[in-house]
Amino acid sequence: MTTTTTRAAVLGSPIAHSLSPALHRAAHAAMGLDGWSYGAVEMDEEGLAGFLDGLDASWAGLSLTMPLKRAALKLADTVSDLAVAVGGANTLVRGGGRWHADNTDVHGIVTALAEAGLGDPGRALVLGGGATAASAFAGLAALGAREAVLAVRSPERAAASVDAGRALGLDVRVVALAEAAAGITADLVVSTLPGTAADAFAAPVAASGAALFDVVYAPWPTALATAVRARGGTVVGGFEMLLHQAVRQVALMTGRDDVPVAAMRAAGEAALGRR
Repeated sequence: MTTTTTRAAVLGSPIAHSLSPALHRAAHAAMGLDGWSYGAVEMDEEGLAGFLDGLDASWAGLSLTMPLKRAALKLADTVSDLAVAVGGANTLVRGGGRWHADNTDVHGIVTALAEAGLGDPGRALVLGGGATAASAFAGLAALGAREAVLAVRSPERAAASVDAGRALGLDVRVVALAEAAAGITADLVVSTLPGTAADAFAAPVAASGAALFDVVYAPWPTALATAVRARGGTVVGGFEMLLHQAVRQVALMTGRDDVPVAAMRAAGEAALGRR
C-alpha cells in the first residue's frame, strides 16, 4: 500500500533556529494529518526560483523567513493585497499548480496584541524600519491606529516602510533612532530590532509607561521586556506573533479552520525550553 505524503516546509537563511517545524508538526499531529510532513530548508534569494520550479504536486505550502519575503512576491503566480501592501510574503500556498503569496505576520501581530488587551494601540512608536516594521504598521492600522512614529538608524533608507505605513492609512513620522529615547510619549512601543539592539531603550521605554511589543522570541526575555515588566507594564513577546502567524499558515495550507492553537503553543514553548 502506498502512502501519499503532503509536504510543506520553512525556507530561509539561516534556518536551523526556526520554530516553524515544531509548530506546524504539532498542528498536523493534533489535526490527524498523518500523511503530512514539514521540514526546514536552508535557502537564499538566488535559489528560491529554482527550488520552486523543482517541487512536485505533493507540496501544499511554504513558510518563508528572511531573506525570501520580498523575492516571493516576484515569483508567485498571485499575491494577496496585504502582501503587496507590506511589501513581503511569508507564505506560499499551492493550488491548481499555482503559487499564491500571502502575509500572515500581520495576523500574528493583530492577534497577539488583541489577546494582551492592546486592541486599541493609540499612539505607537516603532523601532527599526525593516520588513517587520511594515507588517507592524499593517497590524496597527487594522487595530484602529491612525498615527505612528518610526525610529530608524538611517531615516533616508526607511522610505519603503514609510510608504507602506502611509498607504495603509497611518500618519507616519520618521525620527532618528538615536533621538527616539529622549521623549517617549507613545502608548505602545513596537521593537523590530534584532538581538540586543534595543537594550539602550530599556530604561526610557519602561519609564514612559508604554506597553511593549518586542518581536524577539529568543533569547527571552530581552532587556527591554524585563525593564518594562519590572515597572508593571504590559509586554507582548515575539513568540506570540510567531505562534499566531503559524496558526494562520496552517489554516491556509490545509484549508481547515480547526487549527489547534493550544497544541502549537505547547510545542513551541517546549522547543524554546530545550534551547
